[in-house]
Amino acid sequence: MRDVSRRTVLKATGVGAAVAAVGWPQIRLAAPSAVAAGADDQTLLANITASFVGTSATNADPVVQTKLTGLYRTAKSNLAAMATVPTTQLFNGLPLGTNDANLTSTYLKLSQIAFATAMPLPSGSTVPTDLAGNTTVQNRVIDALSWLYDNYFGDQATGYYGNWYNWEIGIPMHASRTLAVLHDRLEAYRPDLAATYVHAMDLYLRSGKNGDVDLDSRFDTGANLADMTTNRIVQGAVLGDDARITKAIADQLTVYDTIDPYNLQHGVTDGFYADGSFIQHASVAYTGSYGTGLLSRVAATIAMLDGTAYASNANLAAQVNGWMSRTFAPVIAQGWMMEMIKGRAISRTTTGYKDAVSVVESAVTLSAYAGSPGSGDLKSYVKYLHDIPQVAIDPNSFTSPTSVQRYAEIVSDASIPAADLLPQQATFVFNAMDRNVHRRAGYTFALSRSSTRISKYEYMSGENLLPWFQGDGAHYLYLAGDDQSQAYGVDYVTAVQPYRLGGVTSPVEERKTIPELYGEQFYDNPAAGFTSSSVSQNTYVYFPLGTNDYSGGAQLGAYAVAGMVQSDDAAYVAKSRGELPDDFVAYANSRSQKSWFMFDDEIVVLVAGVTDLHGRDVLTTIDSRIAATTDDVSVTGSLRGGASFVGPGSASNPRWLQYANATRKTVVGYVFFADAAVDVGLQDVQRSRQLVRASNPNTIVSKNVFSLSVAHAAAESPGALAYAIVPGGGVDALERYDGSTTGPVILVNSTDLQAVRHPQLGLVAANSYSIGTHQVGKLSIDGAASVIVQDADGGRTRIAVSDPTFGRDEIAVTVPGRRPVVEPHDGVTVQSVTGGTRLVFATHHAYGATVTVTLQGQGVV
Repeated sequence: MRDVSRRTVLKATGVGAAVAAVGWPQIRLAAPSAVAAGADDQTLLANITASFVGTSATNADPVVQTKLTGLYRTAKSNLAAMATVPTTQLFNGLPLGTNDANLTSTYLKLSQIAFATAMPLPSGSTVPTDLAGNTTVQNRVIDALSWLYDNYFGDQATGYYGNWYNWEIGIPMHASRTLAVLHDRLEAYRPDLAATYVHAMDLYLRSGKNGDVDLDSRFDTGANLADMTTNRIVQGAVLGDDARITKAIADQLTVYDTIDPYNLQHGVTDGFYADGSFIQHASVAYTGSYGTGLLSRVAATIAMLDGTAYASNANLAAQVNGWMSRTFAPVIAQGWMMEMIKGRAISRTTTGYKDAVSVVESAVTLSAYAGSPGSGDLKSYVKYLHDIPQVAIDPNSFTSPTSVQRYAEIVSDASIPAADLLPQQATFVFNAMDRNVHRRAGYTFALSRSSTRISKYEYMSGENLLPWFQGDGAHYLYLAGDDQSQAYGVDYVTAVQPYRLGGVTSPVEERKTIPELYGEQFYDNPAAGFTSSSVSQNTYVYFPLGTNDYSGGAQLGAYAVAGMVQSDDAAYVAKSRGELPDDFVAYANSRSQKSWFMFDDEIVVLVAGVTDLHGRDVLTTIDSRIAATTDDVSVTGSLRGGASFVGPGSASNPRWLQYANATRKTVVGYVFFADAAVDVGLQDVQRSRQLVRASNPNTIVSKNVFSLSVAHAAAESPGALAYAIVPGGGVDALERYDGSTTGPVILVNSTDLQAVRHPQLGLVAANSYSIGTHQVGKLSIDGAASVIVQDADGGRTRIAVSDPTFGRDEIAVTVPGRRPVVEPHDGVTVQSVTGGTRLVFATHHAYGATVTVTLQGQGVV
C-alpha cells in the first residue's frame, strides 16, 4: 500500500538564518549536463555490474571469496527450487497471482542467479565455476523473465495489487539489476526484452508523469525518489539511453539538496535539513531507516557514475560526507542506531546494531571518493565501528564484493586510527525533526518530541502497533560500554507498557491498536476519503502531527535546553470538530509542559501543568529500563526524612534513588529537587514480540522492567516535578546534590517559565512559554523563547537564543549594564536601555536554529 503523504507545511519562516547559525554550507547541487549519445555507457554499465558481482581484480582477492561463495550458494539453492515448467509459481513456496511480496521475492531470486553467472572468477578464486558465464543458466533466467512478464507483470490492468512499493521500486530494482548484469547475453538471446521491461516499469510509475517520476507528486520524494531514480539510471545504462540517465541523475540530485522550509521545491519537505535532521513522509523523523536507505543509494550512485561524464558534480561526495558527521553519526550511540529516528521500524527485530552495518558499507564506499580529510575521517569511523564487539560487522552482508575488499583494507591498515566522527562531549539540537542527542563519555541521551511540524509517531502496515506516546518527550539513555540490545530495541517497546515509556506523561487509560479497532491494518472508509494510501489515512492514522507549536530549544557549545508543550494529536482535534466519521476512534492526550536541561553529569527535567481535561488520572514516568530476569538488579535511595529506601515500592519524598544492574555493571541515579511520591517498579514480564509488530515471530520476551513514576490524581490541581537523571551516578555523587553549591539549582518551574542555574558550569538556561516579560535572575526574556547564558573565558558572557515556536520574528533578551558585543552575529541587534543592554535576536525564518552572541563582561548568571 502507499505509505507516503505530502502535507503542505511548515508554519514558520526561512532557512538562511539557520544555515548561517550552524555554519553548514547549503550546497545547491546542479543537474548534470547532457552528454553525447552513447558516451560512457559501457563504463556506467561496467560499474553497475561490478557493484553487484565484483571485477576480476576484486574477485581475485582472498578476502572476497566468502562473499562470492555465498552468492554462488544462494544461486544454486534458487536453481534447485526453480520450476522447469512453471505454472502458478516459478520458485517453490512462492505462489503468484495475488501476492505481490511473492512476486518481488521471485524477481530477487532471479537476480541472485544472474549475479552468480556474471561473477568474474579469475585464477586463484576458490568459488566453483560451473555457474560463471554459464549461458544455459543465463538463458533460463531470461526465459523466466519473459514468462513473468507475460503472466504476472506486463499487464498493468491485472498488476499493481498489494503494496505500491513492490511495483514501483522493489520489482523494478531486481529486474533492472538482472537486465544489467545479463546485458550481453540479452543482446544475443532476447534483444527485445530489456526495452519491453523498461517500458512496463515506466507504466507502473502511476504517480509519475509520461512514464517518468514526477517531482510534484506526493509519492516521488526523499528515499523513495532516490530508489526510483537509481532504478532509472540502471535502466538507462541497459538501453544506452543517455536522456534517461541524465534526467534520472538530475531528479535524484534534488533529494540531496538541503531543504529550505520557506522555499520548498515541488512542495517537498522530505530530505535533509540544515541542522542535520532527516524527514520522510513529510513529517516523520526517519534518519535511521529511510535515511540510511537513501545514504546507501547515493553512495551507490557515486560509485556507478565514477569515471563517466555523468559524474559532473564535484560537490556531491563532499555533501554526503557532511551528512555522515552531522546527520548519521550523531544518532548512532556506540554502534547502535537510536530508536527515536526509526519510525515504525522501532518495532522490527533486526534494528539497532544491524542498522549501523548499512552505514558502514556506505562509509566504505564513500571513502573511496571523498577528498582529504573526508576520506581519512570515514575510514577511521569504519574502524571505530568495527572495533565495537556488539556491532559484529559481517562484510559478507555488504551488497558489493568491492566493498568487502575495501573494508578489509581499512580494518587491516595499522596506519588508520579508529576514531568516532564526533567528540565525546557534544550536543545536537535537531529542531527540524523535534529531536535532541546529548553525548558524554559515559552516556548518550536521546529525546523525542513532536509538534505541528513533526508527527507524534509512525504506525503502518501492522508495524509499531503501540506508538501513541513515542513523540511525547520519550527519552532513551544509552550507557557507554553496555550492550544496547539488552537495554532497548524491539524488546524495550515489547516489555515496557506504551504508557510508561521513559519521560512520558500519559492519561491512565487502555488504548486499542488499529487492528483491534478496525479488524485490519488501516481504517477503511473510502466514502470518507480513507483508503490505504490516502492523505486522510496518513494524516490521522499512520503519522498524525501534534497540535502544539511549542517544541524546540537552544544550544550553547556542548550544552542544550529543550522544551515542549504536550498536546492532542491531529486526529483527536479533527474528531472533536466533527470532521471525521463517527466510527473513527481518536484518543485525547493529557497536558504538561516540560523542559530538559542537558549538562555534563546530569539531565535536569522540569515538568509543570500536569493535568487532564477529561477527568482522567495521569501518570508521569521518570524512567523505564529493562534487564534480563536473571540480572542482579536493585533500587536503593535516600528519603528526605533521613530514612533509606530499598525498592520496589513507594518512595515518599526521596532525595535520590539509584538503579543498579550489577550483572551488566550499569548505574543510573535520579535526584529529586522537590517533594514527590515516587512509585518504584521492578516487575518480571513476558510478552510476545508480535504485540508491537504483527509480522514479528511469536518470540516471547522475558524481561525485568524497572520504572519510576509519579501519579497525578484527576482531582488534584496541576502537578509539577523537578528531577535530574544522573547517568552512572554513584552514591557519593548523588549525595552531593543535596544542598550542593555547585550542582543545578531550580530557579522557576511553572507553566510560564522553567529555568535552571548551574553554578559549577557558570550557566543559566530557561524556556519561557507565554507573552510578556520573564525574569530569570538578572536576565529578562520577552515572550516565548529558549535561552542559555554562560560565563565565558576572558570575562565574557555568551548568550544563545532560539524560537521554540518557529513563529516569532524576533526575541528580545535584556541583561544588566552596558555590555559591548565582542563576537557579533548578523542576527543580533544591540540596543542600550535604562540600566542594561537589550539584545534583539532575529528569529524570522530561522526554523528553530540557535543564534549566539558574545558580550564583554560577566555577572548575568
